[in-house]
Amino acid sequence: MSAVMAPAVDAPVTRRPKKKLIVIGAVVLALVLAVGAGAVVFLKQRAAHAAAAAAAEEDAASAETATPGTPGAAVKGAPFYLPLDPFIVNLADREADRYAQIGITFEVENSMTGDRIKAYMPAIRNAVLMVLANKTSKDLLNREGKEQLALEIQREAVRPMGIEIAGPEPVTTAAGASAADVAPSAKSKPHRRGEARNPIQHVHFSSFIIQ
Repeated sequence: MSAVMAPAVDAPVTRRPKKKLIVIGAVVLALVLAVGAGAVVFLKQRAAHAAAAAAAEEDAASAETATPGTPGAAVKGAPFYLPLDPFIVNLADREADRYAQIGITFEVENSMTGDRIKAYMPAIRNAVLMVLANKTSKDLLNREGKEQLALEIQREAVRPMGIEIAGPEPVTTAAGASAADVAPSAKSKPHRRGEARNPIQHVHFSSFIIQ
């Protein structure tokens, strides 16, 4: 009696879907973490660059507002310049008819001071003309004479505003004396405590013609 052969049965195929999913998930997670870390580093670097740029701009702005020769000292404000219409006046020369054409600009603290001076401009121009008409051509030809003239204008121009400034006395040329012959007491005096402060800080000449 022959033995009955049992039919061959195929061996079961081993599948590992869970293990593959775990591996794939780990890879994806690693990529996400790497991308996230890179993004964090990029954002930190960008913030650092922005902070450095802002600091550089602030330093540059501080340097621009610093007083020359005094690091870190801030300038109170740029001066305000108030140009006057040119003056044409006959000079006090006796030997010949001479006249001067002079352009004058006041340097004041700010525009508010400039507006205040403009309100008194007719009287101020009259005061300046009186100073100029008292000069001879000899008084105004040299540097010292021009500096003396600027000081006198600075002093006399604020009188119409009710401001009395101790400074250079007007130079009288009736006896033919020049600015160089003026006594030392007529030159500018130091500012003393309690004296009025001159709103005109400087007098500048934009043109100076004598004929």
